Amino acid sequence: MPLDLPETTSKIDGPLVKQFSVFLANKVGAMLDIVKMLNAEHTHIVALSVSESTDSAIARIIVSDPERVEDLFKQHNIAYGVCEVVVVELREVATQLIKLLASLFMAEVNVHFTYPLLTRPRGMAALAIHVDDTDCASSVLLGAGFKLLSQSEISR
Repeated sequence: MPLDLPETTSKIDGPLVKQFSVFLANKVGAMLDIVKMLNAEHTHIVALSVSESTDSAIARIIVSDPERVEDLFKQHNIAYGVCEVVVVELREVATQLIKLLASLFMAEVNVHFTYPLLTRPRGMAALAIHVDDTDCASSVLLGAGFKLLSQSEISR
């Protein structure tokens, strides 16, 4: 006899955006070389965060054409890693930032790092967020009324 079990609701998936972590020598002009290479191929950096140590730096970037950038990095033997981030549109930063962080906190989603986009998709501020659980974060933020931006929405 089959069991009559309640059905679970399906999770809400939000759009995720590719982020590249580029490993650079800690020297003058290293970031400029990357930007020049991308611009020469009509690809743009739409978000940027750089953290450095004594010997190297890691540039976290979101670009307008991730597939093209991955090919370029391979062609030029540039060391990089790829992960996915959630990009959240903020209509009113002062009030929505606390709501965003509180929503993630209540869902026990750990925020690893954030940084703003250099561009203003749809004319509003946007924040790239790297979390330990993108599916849960997407579901929670969509449920809280936030607009998650896709790669096509942030590309120029």
